[in-house]
Amino acid sequence: MAQILDGKLVRDRIKGECAPRVARLIGKAGRPPGLAIVLVGDDAASAVYVRGKTTTAEELGIRHETITRDASLSTEELLAIIAGLNARKDIDGILVQLPLPSHIDTQKALLTVLPEKDVDGIHPCNIGLLSVGRPGPRPCTPSGVIELLKHYEIPIGGRNAVVVGRSDIVGKPMAMLLLQENATVTVCHSRTRDLKAVCRNAEILVAAIGRAAMLGEEHIAPGAVVIDVGVNRVGSRAEAERIFEAPRLALFDKLGSLLVGDVHPGAMARLASAYTPVPGGVGPLTIAMLMRNTIEAAERRLGVVSSGVVC
Repeated sequence: MAQILDGKLVRDRIKGECAPRVARLIGKAGRPPGLAIVLVGDDAASAVYVRGKTTTAEELGIRHETITRDASLSTEELLAIIAGLNARKDIDGILVQLPLPSHIDTQKALLTVLPEKDVDGIHPCNIGLLSVGRPGPRPCTPSGVIELLKHYEIPIGGRNAVVVGRSDIVGKPMAMLLLQENATVTVCHSRTRDLKAVCRNAEILVAAIGRAAMLGEEHIAPGAVVIDVGVNRVGSRAEAERIFEAPRLALFDKLGSLLVGDVHPGAMARLASAYTPVPGGVGPLTIAMLMRNTIEAAERRLGVVSSGVVC
């Protein structure tokens, strides 16, 4: 039977290790870490994600504030908000919640965040540090995947890893982190020839493409470790029938929609040696790694050494 990789369990361990670092900052620097989240527009999913982040910050004693603006905000107005947060001494981390409204220049907004306050770890300066193995904020979801693999003592070095998806936030940094752990890495995308064959060569398969249950049995080698980063909401009964078996279909009929990853859940359960469920796999770790990045940003800015504690 395949091992289920429980992200909530690892999240709770990370939170437990982070809490003493917050207390140390308060004791030595006189204040907790400060996190600012900028939320623009009325995207329902974004609002849910922000609530999850602020709830976790509250639990850990991280000071947080959310700056909300309606969708009419201009790029220039957003840049002014970010510049103000850059200048504040009580703010150690800034997160611009994505996606932004289509008329806003997302890249310009993300570039405006100071690299040392980029707790998402996606500023080009921080991606550059990652690419050469230098310390710095790491992208939250990919670093969470590495934490998960290490927690469950799944070997990475020397193994064939395939990452499906080449986004700047997940796919590319995921490949770099796997390389740093000495995996042999292939990155796939929309123009990859014979995707099924490439995926079947994977001992570690990471799916980050944003398409519901796109990868099926023909993509998974028996015994592979499957990390499903995708979170997709299925609202069509026909699509639900393609993906879910009877018990989950009954739940779909009751709720009207269900979440699914980028990999067919039944295929993962049947073929993988270990896999992440959706929800409950990688998702909980993203917020935990955001909290870690915020604490580390505060430690660097305030000159507080973590006394060897690894969080």
